[in-house]
Amino acid sequence: MRQLPDGGLVALLMAAGGDVVNLAAGTPEWPITPPEFVQHAVQALQEGIHQYEDPAGNMRLREWIARSLPGRPDPVTELTVTAGASEALGVALLTCVDPGDEVVLLEPFYENFLSAVALAGGVPRFVPTAGPDWAVDPDALAAAFGPRTKAIVVNSPANPTGRLLNDDELGLIAELCARWDVVAVSDEVYAAYVYDGRRHRSVAEIPGLADRSIVLGSFSKSHAVSGWRLGYLRAPAPWTRLLRPVHIATTGGAAAPLQHAVARGAQALPDSWDPARSMGALRDRAVRMLTAAGFDCAAPQGGVYVMAGTHGLTQEPSPRFVRALAERTGVLLAPATPFFADLRRGAGYVRVAFNRTESTLLEAHRRLTGRP
Repeated sequence: MRQLPDGGLVALLMAAGGDVVNLAAGTPEWPITPPEFVQHAVQALQEGIHQYEDPAGNMRLREWIARSLPGRPDPVTELTVTAGASEALGVALLTCVDPGDEVVLLEPFYENFLSAVALAGGVPRFVPTAGPDWAVDPDALAAAFGPRTKAIVVNSPANPTGRLLNDDELGLIAELCARWDVVAVSDEVYAAYVYDGRRHRSVAEIPGLADRSIVLGSFSKSHAVSGWRLGYLRAPAPWTRLLRPVHIATTGGAAAPLQHAVARGAQALPDSWDPARSMGALRDRAVRMLTAAGFDCAAPQGGVYVMAGTHGLTQEPSPRFVRALAERTGVLLAPATPFFADLRRGAGYVRVAFNRTESTLLEAHRRLTGRP
């Protein structure tokens, strides 16, 4: 319990109220939840789908997930539906990490990675990266691996930086995992949002990683159903056979009517439904807004966040700065300190979510800059 993060970011977000434009939480305001999902959720409830589903997940849903992923995993033996990607992360680490085992984390990292490592009894080994490009230092990465290493958790596109791991970095991770017999746990929740003609590379596509990888996915951001808590695990059949009993022991399965709703609703989505196209324009608007307000930032390669430096605006640490900024402007940003093992490294950065409507970003721009 002492290893769990203090939840400061969650407390800040929950405390936000009144006339505040919230760009701190990643909860989607955009895209709009597909009406087809909502209609089929209501239909599933009215049809009486209230009881347990196959713990591995609704087969129709697993088949649709398989068709959407590179390499077309076997929906019977390689996919498991979970109660969000958070459960998928916890199950993955509980399955491959014993107490005292080491887990490599690239810093900055999504705060929940620390929680999952702690609950599994693991020991984090951090590999710091630095802005503005947040590239992985090959020597630092290699030095983090050793005989006690059992897993590395990667996130591409990354929360909070929006960076994509490149082929050289993925190749090095594959080499190190093979050398030390390590599992790559890959959070690919933001894979739908990649910009400027780039292509997301899943670890399941990388030679040397495909057979020793566990991929985490989710519908929370891609289809704006974060409250439905629907995610999935993709893993080779031998790993899936180990993951599923842990999944059953932790949750027993995800909500049956909502699985039916996504399985049916996904088939009914129009061909024109492509939120990634509009998300790129929202990213550009957010970067323009932050630059005009005096922040130091570059356009992220993917995801739904901008990591912005505050060095040109203040010398205050980011938790204090975001509170003062919210009081002064009514715009709430997330301090970056929860994304670093050394809080001082995050003191000069904030994370800004741009999965918002254009009108919300325009209002935030007006408040931060004093002009439209």
